[in-house]
Amino acid sequence: MKVWKVKMQFGFSIVGVVFLAMLFIPNIKWAKNQPLGYEELSRRENKTLLAFERIGQVLATCSSVVFVCPQGFSLPWLLWLLAAFLLMLLYEVAWARYFKGGEKLDGMYQPLGPIPVPIASLPVAALALLGIWYQSLITVIAALMLGIGHIGIHLGHLRELSLH
Repeated sequence: MKVWKVKMQFGFSIVGVVFLAMLFIPNIKWAKNQPLGYEELSRRENKTLLAFERIGQVLATCSSVVFVCPQGFSLPWLLWLLAAFLLMLLYEVAWARYFKGGEKLDGMYQPLGPIPVPIASLPVAALALLGIWYQSLITVIAALMLGIGHIGIHLGHLRELSLH
């Protein structure tokens, strides 16, 4: 029986830089013009979820650029990377829909087909797949921490919006 071993390899990842650019560019645009009501929602965020989100953000950002895939772009590892980028493309679609829809608060939480809170869930899932491609347990754990916090916070916002 063959056991899969994690083979984390350090290096500078241009793939990670591209990945982070896809993540940060729409967020920077959003931050310059946050929707009405968002600041009020953010004041009531669960502090534990916020701590998970912040720690996950730091770990995810760092691990995205300091690990490389030991197998490079060979199959079957390349499939993990392609799946991650597909999720990031869907993330860009979700942001484009938000920006074209008038940048309203409830637009941030609309599902994308069967994907709930896509602006929160898609990059987390993509980061987990990137971690698998890197064979980096650190990146996968960062994605899990980020997901607990970020998705949890967005689901809380969605719940609050549906109560009003």
